[in-house]
Amino acid sequence: MRELAPREPGKVGIYACGPTVYGRIHVGNARPFVVFSLIKRFLEREGYIVTFVANVTDVNDKIYDAARRDGVPSAELAHEMTAAYFADTEGLGLGRPDHEPLATETMAEIISLIERLVERGHAYESGGDVYFSVRSYPEYGELSHRNVDAIDQGEGVEGVELKRDPLDFALWKTQKPNEDTAWDSPWGRGRPGWHIECSAMAETLLGVDFEIHGGGSDLIFPHHENEAAQTRAARGAPLAQLWVHNGMVRVPAAGAAAEEKMAKSVGNVFLLGEALAAFGRDALIMFFVQGHYRQPVVFSEERLAEAAAAVRRIREAGRPLVPGPTPDAFSSLKDDFFDALARDFNTPRALEAVFEWVRMANRAGGGVGSDDLREMLGVLGLENLLDADAAEIPAAALALRDARERARGARDWAAADRLRDELHELGWDVRDGPGGPELLPRR
Repeated sequence: MRELAPREPGKVGIYACGPTVYGRIHVGNARPFVVFSLIKRFLEREGYIVTFVANVTDVNDKIYDAARRDGVPSAELAHEMTAAYFADTEGLGLGRPDHEPLATETMAEIISLIERLVERGHAYESGGDVYFSVRSYPEYGELSHRNVDAIDQGEGVEGVELKRDPLDFALWKTQKPNEDTAWDSPWGRGRPGWHIECSAMAETLLGVDFEIHGGGSDLIFPHHENEAAQTRAARGAPLAQLWVHNGMVRVPAAGAAAEEKMAKSVGNVFLLGEALAAFGRDALIMFFVQGHYRQPVVFSEERLAEAAAAVRRIREAGRPLVPGPTPDAFSSLKDDFFDALARDFNTPRALEAVFEWVRMANRAGGGVGSDDLREMLGVLGLENLLDADAAEIPAAALALRDARERARGARDWAAADRLRDELHELGWDVRDGPGGPELLPRR
């Protein structure tokens, strides 16, 4: 584990690879947004000035393909899905990154970076395409620890006849007949490859040798390996000091005991908007922080029910608390909490301190000052659990409430009782009154 050593004292730059916007984002896409938003909160609490950049890839083969299937212009699809991404992540209630650059708005910087690589002999033009020469960079493979002779860039047979070496990867691609958007460049009309986009966006906003580059573990190779290589080859300096990768969100595989990665290509996705509507943002944030960011997590109704139960436990413990300083007897738990986060952002260990704090407060019987607990929960994006009447009611619970009311109106008491029991399973009691049914978190 390496220690954070800021380039400028007191300042930290974070760049996290965002989504390719060819469809609505799913829960797996949301994990890096949550992880790096919370890391920013922690570092700011530690006194750092943090600049958090999360990009949007809005020109890509996948966007062209999806737009053709839908019969719409690729720019229109990208614009629509970018807006949907902003709306869906807004529902997480964690605020926005400081910068959210689009690849299409960084074209001049992308082209300039490619030109620099050509000038330094690390890239070459061939048939209107430009490729990075992997063997020109002896340190290639140092990030992913792969044997350079055994790698596959994942580009298939596209452009293989134009490459000097099959190992080389595309920096610029000439416009194809079925691609409806392109940009002028010294090599003709075309568009950038995926990897060069992120190098240019990160460098433009954070410079080189910034502190933390993040993203999912599926990006280590080839995406992050190629980012690291092309930037150092062009600038003679590393793009980032620390490469931080979150584990994948997995789902139980149909008919199997194992799990598989949540992915649009597999078709096993649970869209973020649907998850927020079904489970509420608090349960979803708790689900993420219950697992260590580097490890895979399994997304299932059972895991979300466990997270919802943890949320209710904190919310209930918060009811008898009072604003103000926390007794000294609790101080070691706050120290344990922040020490766990300082050691590779270990949120499961930090939560142990939170729930021990809750147990001690429950034993005290009320009147305990809530300041320390609010500070701890704030770093995890869950400070609202201590606000009176802050309980979120998921859309699924509201639908059951309304269905139960219709059953009662039809005097179908058996159905009404069954729906009440389903509400209980979701963690909600229903109280009938003159103003209609009211949902309350189960105690």
